[in-house]
Amino acid sequence: MSNIAFFCIPAHGHTNPTLEVVKELVRRGNQVRYYSYNALREKIESTGASFVSCDDYDMQMHLSPEDGERIGKDIAFSTKIIVKMTLAMDETIIREMAQWKPECIVADSMATWGKLVAWKLRIPLMCSTTTFAFNRYSSKIMKQTLPQTFRMLCSMPKANRYVKQLRDKGYPVKNVLSLISNDNETNTIVYTSAKFQPCAETFSDKYTFVGPSIKLPESHVSKPQKKTVYISLGTVNNLKAEFYINCMEALGNANIDVVLAVGDTIDPKKLGAIPGNFTIAHSVNQIEILQKANVFLTHCGMNSVNEALYCGVPLVLFPQTPEQSGVAYRVNELGAGAYLRNDSPLAIRESILAVLNDDSYKHGAEEISEDFHQCGGYKLAAEKIESLIESSGQGPHGA
Repeated sequence: MSNIAFFCIPAHGHTNPTLEVVKELVRRGNQVRYYSYNALREKIESTGASFVSCDDYDMQMHLSPEDGERIGKDIAFSTKIIVKMTLAMDETIIREMAQWKPECIVADSMATWGKLVAWKLRIPLMCSTTTFAFNRYSSKIMKQTLPQTFRMLCSMPKANRYVKQLRDKGYPVKNVLSLISNDNETNTIVYTSAKFQPCAETFSDKYTFVGPSIKLPESHVSKPQKKTVYISLGTVNNLKAEFYINCMEALGNANIDVVLAVGDTIDPKKLGAIPGNFTIAHSVNQIEILQKANVFLTHCGMNSVNEALYCGVPLVLFPQTPEQSGVAYRVNELGAGAYLRNDSPLAIRESILAVLNDDSYKHGAEEISEDFHQCGGYKLAAEKIESLIESSGQGPHGA
């Protein structure tokens, strides 16, 4: 039995893939302490892990919606948030780690404070990557515009000044790129397959592409006779009332059922008259819906795309961020989805009907689904974490 600490960011898409892994580790007799956020507490505690709240330390919890959208787009601003949070947690986390003595830290690739703690205390680290793994080869699919690249380069000196604050507190970090990027020396779990991962051959053998960490219900779910379309923009960049209204206009008279998830902020009652073939909710059981759906119009978050393709559902691609654009590019490249060219009612209707009526998209999604199902999933991820502990001599038999 080992003590294992998980660190994650306040995002369902980054947390969900880890839940079955944690359940498996607990089932094997390990003690897991999961550092996360109160909004995710119920999910995490259902795995058998001990939950530790990070809300009081998280700078992101106090950002305005406008500043929240800067995360991931402004590297200096993002680095500032990472550094502030790490330093705010420093005394408490270092003390707790010293007392509890975890044999391994599993840190989300964006929860860099977990990685920094592991580096500082020399605890074996497993990086948990719920997006594509990115290096100088695979990052090319992000296809940043020239202005985006220029802004990033201009903000690097400022970002590196924030990083110096970490070095001053004993954190062994060279520069901002070493802080935020994947590297070939860190043991890393990636929740997709080597086939779906762009440039998988350029990553070292320390990377394990375990596939989506999904456990489907044991009871079989059959697709209804009438075609079902699922639409969701995820849990972050979903304040798109006009888009949802356009979806209703586009599909309100179509001979299909539509499930529309609008997020926690949008009030469905303020979207106008809801067509009879629409079911609108703040959130849904996505895996349950995807087992019935024929097409998914998605923002292309990695978790949503993995779940859809695992269920063999083709996609209409409507990315909102550079990272999501990279995911959309790969889906389209493998023939499992088509882009939504704009969010007008006409474009929405035409794109969805095109994917519904062209069997090649369904075949593309099913090929990826078959590949995903051949991966080891959450069981392989748990095995890799335990193997890291054993190989480092940190486990109960080697400590």
